[in-house]
Amino acid sequence: MAAISTFSSHPNPNPNPNFISPMLQPYLEQQQERIQPEPPPDDGTPDEPVSNKDIGDTSATTDNNSNNNPTIANTSANANANANPNPGSIKLLHVSFNQDYGCFATGTDRGFRIYNCDPFREIFRRDFDGNGGGIGAVEMLFRCNILALVGGGDSPQYPLNKVMIWDDHQSRCIGELSFRSEVRGVRLRRDRIVVVLEQKIFVYNFADLKLLHQIETIANPKGLCAVSQIAGSFVLVCPGLQKGQVRVEHYASKRTKFIMAHDSRIACFTLSQDGNLLATASSKGTLVRIYNTHDGSLLQEVRRGADRAEIYSLAFSPTAQWLAVSSDKGTVHVFSLKVNSGNAGSERSTSPPGPNSPVAASSSSLSFIKGVLPKYFSSEWSVAQFRLPEGSQYIVAFGHQKNTVVILGLDGSFYRCKFDPATGGEMTQLEYHNFLKPEEAF
Repeated sequence: MAAISTFSSHPNPNPNPNFISPMLQPYLEQQQERIQPEPPPDDGTPDEPVSNKDIGDTSATTDNNSNNNPTIANTSANANANANPNPGSIKLLHVSFNQDYGCFATGTDRGFRIYNCDPFREIFRRDFDGNGGGIGAVEMLFRCNILALVGGGDSPQYPLNKVMIWDDHQSRCIGELSFRSEVRGVRLRRDRIVVVLEQKIFVYNFADLKLLHQIETIANPKGLCAVSQIAGSFVLVCPGLQKGQVRVEHYASKRTKFIMAHDSRIACFTLSQDGNLLATASSKGTLVRIYNTHDGSLLQEVRRGADRAEIYSLAFSPTAQWLAVSSDKGTVHVFSLKVNSGNAGSERSTSPPGPNSPVAASSSSLSFIKGVLPKYFSSEWSVAQFRLPEGSQYIVAFGHQKNTVVILGLDGSFYRCKFDPATGGEMTQLEYHNFLKPEEAF
């Protein structure tokens, strides 16, 4: 799942670690843009290691996909959703999609906001009173009332070494996970919480916060980690212990696979929803490789460009027919994939593209000299492109409408674009908003 954040270092205050048991429920679509809850009292309990002491539960109802109620540590951190501040003075620290790309979350120097992608609209916001307020990471759990928050910015709302669990049904934090170093990323599934540190990853059971697994990684300042979202099949991908290596954990079959994906440092990767396909990019940013996560085989290689670039995000379409890539070059690329995600565990797709398809045209014009000249001349290039202003970081995902992509920028930009799979070329811009200034639309 794509996310971009800014990181900084600050001293850590001491919150409190008691337990209550929130329920998961479909929630976001029911919210107003402004809600002013009654803040809970501060009990001032000192910081201690998290324990399994259950001190109560909530009255929220569960949805059909949540059979277990997560039990998480209670904290005294509160928030007020106050009056709408001047949007021009807000600093954006983080933006990320939820698991099905239907919503996205932003962290600002004042709090966080949740938006719907189609149709575009702000669902709700939480702006914190007093000193601090900075949220450096927000992780949604589909559209339920539970979010994971990490402090950030010049005045963080929460310690940078803690994951705060926010229950928007109660409009307050009801839990925390504490660590000895700064949190670099958080990933949620309905049954798991995954916390990424600089050189370690922790996997927790959501129902009782039991620690299930610890993974050592190479230095991972970006907090790179990806998890599958299909129930009954948990696949986790993270950096390995060597430069250019990725580690794939198949928890259902209790297998670990190491893939030497690149010669250079891993810069970005993403999983297909079912966890069968893995797309990776290195710090060079010229090639993107698609691997079978079960046997580690290279299924396809596509070329973003010839010069170096920093890859910000990779995204599979829901059917894994397309792959989108964003980078610091200001262009979003869409590639056609030849692999079949459902058959990734056994064999590659046996239906190659036709001679008139854009993916064939993008690589066949020089294919007769393949093996004679460098691989560059026989590379597979993108089918469709969309040009963006350079100077900001962008993440991309496929929209719920057919052949559309959604692009989010750390400058507050929201784009919806459409590509033609038959003719390819430049995408058509369908929509633009500045989500920090909703009145600005094109």
